[in-house]
Order: sequence, then structure tokens, then C-alpha cells
Amino acid sequence: MSYRKTLKLICGFAGGSAVLFAAAVADSRGYFGEQSEEAAGRWSRFNVLQAAQPAWTPASHTPAPTGHAWDFNWDKRDPSSLSNGKKKESVTEDPSSEQDNGKPKATRNILLIRHSQYNLSGNSDKERILTPLGREQAELTGQRLAALGLKYDVLIHSSMARATETANIISKHLPGVELVSCDLLREGAPIEPVPPVTHWKPDAVQYHEDGARIEAAFRRYIHRADPKQKEDSYEIIVCHANVIRYFVCRALQFPPEGWLRMGLNNGSITWLTIRPSGRVALRTLGDAGFMPPDKLTRT
Repeated sequence: MSYRKTLKLICGFAGGSAVLFAAAVADSRGYFGEQSEEAAGRWSRFNVLQAAQPAWTPASHTPAPTGHAWDFNWDKRDPSSLSNGKKKESVTEDPSSEQDNGKPKATRNILLIRHSQYNLSGNSDKERILTPLGREQAELTGQRLAALGLKYDVLIHSSMARATETANIISKHLPGVELVSCDLLREGAPIEPVPPVTHWKPDAVQYHEDGARIEAAFRRYIHRADPKQKEDSYEIIVCHANVIRYFVCRALQFPPEGWLRMGLNNGSITWLTIRPSGRVALRTLGDAGFMPPDKLTRT
């Protein structure tokens, strides 16, 4: 029997590196019908390759924690922090009862929609309207949101033309859902990205101005439910890629300067869930799987 067939047979029965080692010893001694010098040379090369591989240990394959604990009061709405500063009206009032009454009980679901493809050659915002493909994308996003069967509370959108038009098309598929326009959600430069990129370099003043506005939008819309809210809510926000990516980083307590490391398709859905405890989960990021491949764009 040839060397290769014998080795394959042995490894097939035992399936382990120990058998491979035994086969190496046997081969080097000429048990497979070859000269020991030739076989020894081949297996010595094998040993060199094996030695070049780093030894596996649990410690070497376990990521080290960053040391940053989750901040449960990230939105400044943690009931314990709010109740500590309140003046008690009665000495007999139970502080635990007061805190329970001020605890959020509902979960907020925020669906962030990136606007559809638009006319990049427009000189002003009014001219940067959706392309025919962009209008198709908005229809598909509206159909997807309707198919989810959720009870949406509000549809908020950036006041820029491409986001407004996207929201209006989506709204046709969600009758009865209130439309609200917001200037804070306009596109901009939230924070200088790390690592830096060469194809996009806003001035420092743009980061200064846009960053404050987009952070204000985050604080207005991304937070846990009010204690008075009794049922879970589903809110849609139609805005822009930079705004959405910054929101995701801030909500998950990731470094906000990493926002440009993500990419979002036009008309895609990003879903954040905010629990009463202040925990945040990202259910989907840039989901566009409901669109045919030939309808996907990132402009």
C-alpha cells in the first residue's frame, strides 16, 4: 500500500493529530516502503511548519475586556438618579415606592430609515430629490414596514428634501401615522471619524456646528420611555446615513468617532430597542434584504 493511502486510512479511522504524529514516526523509519532519509526529510519540513503555528491556549484566544462598564444612566433618566435629587414631601413616604412609581415600564423601538437614492447633481437641497429608483426604494421600504404589522406611533423625518420625500412615500403605506418634520435630523458631520478618510474632509467648524445639532437630535429621540408610557412604542425616523450611524454608536456606547466604519444602503432599516432599564439592543443594522439586488444603492 502506498504511503499516502496508508496515511489517509490511519487518519480516517482515528481522526486525530496523535495518529498523524505516529504516522510521521512510522514513515520516517521506512515502514511505508520508502527510504528513511527521504521520509525523514519530508517530516522534518512538516515539523518546521507545525512549529511555526502559535500554540493555542484559552488565554490567547480570549478578547481582553476594555474596562468600560455599561452606563445605565446614559440618557440621564435612570430612576435612581432622578429620585435622589427630589425633595421628600413627607417623612413617612416610602422611598422605594416613590422610585417604583417613577420607573419606566415600556420598551421603545426606534426604526431608523435612511432616505432613498437621490439626485446628486442638484445644486441645492430642493433640487436633490429622489431618483425614479429612489422612489421605488421608498415604496419597498414602506411595504416592508407595513408587512411587519407593528402599531407605529409616529413617523419623524429630516426636513431635507430627500428625507421628506422618502417619508411621504412610506407614509402612504402606513395610514393614520402622524408625520413630523425635524431640522435637527438634517445630514451633517457629527464628529471627525477615526480612522480618518481622504475622500471627505469637512472643515472643523462644520464638525463643531453639525456635531452639536446631531447630538441634540440624539438626546431628543434616543432615550428610554417616560414612566407615564404604559405600552411599548414603535417610532420611525427617516433621516440620513451619518446621523443614523452616529446614533447607533452613541446608543450602544461605542466610540462615536467610529461611525464611518459602517455602511448603510438607501431605504434600509436600522432598529434600536431601548428597555426600561436603560439597556439598548441593535436588532438590525441597515437591513435592506427586502429589496431585490438590482434595487440596492448607497448613494
